[in-house]
Amino acid sequence: MGIVTPGFQGRARSADDKLPPGQYLVEDFPVLSAGPAPRVRLENWRFTVTTETGQKHEWTWADLKTLPSETPTVDIHCVTRWSKFGTSWRGVSLDTLLADVDTAADYVMAESHGGYTTNLPLEDLLDGQAWIAYEFEGEDLPAEHGGPARLLVPHLYFWKSAKWVKGLRLMLDDDLGFWEAAGYHSYGDPWREQRYQGD
Repeated sequence: MGIVTPGFQGRARSADDKLPPGQYLVEDFPVLSAGPAPRVRLENWRFTVTTETGQKHEWTWADLKTLPSETPTVDIHCVTRWSKFGTSWRGVSLDTLLADVDTAADYVMAESHGGYTTNLPLEDLLDGQAWIAYEFEGEDLPAEHGGPARLLVPHLYFWKSAKWVKGLRLMLDDDLGFWEAAGYHSYGDPWREQRYQGD
């Protein structure tokens, strides 16, 4: 005899099913940083991809704004347990920025103004999964949320979406970024509650 009654569908899906385990929904956008927001003048802003061989690919602010942009609407999840649904961004896909970069790397270290770093697998930045975002909800991205530009990798905990991003260093081997060296998880999948090393 079967355990489940034929035709049983389970409970109806609700908005709560969009929340990873251990998260709660917020309507505002909390500001969390390890230090003060650096102020970066747009005329001085550069985004640099450095390959494992030291080859550099660089874009100015004007260069970035001339590239094709996308407008992803995504849910974001902070390691401190808040989630925000349906956030709207504008930015340049990492697929576009890395299209002409020749690399054998499997890992990336995102580097930010102010010294912040975070490590990610390169594959998590490709195939429409990540952007260099410069607008939030139709407005220029404010400094407290990572402006003028931040990395946006919404399928991972939000500390992986480095604020004030200035470049990516491509690596053959993984290394630990700022929070990862302090005990945060190296990958940070919110659906697996990978908050800390060992989770």
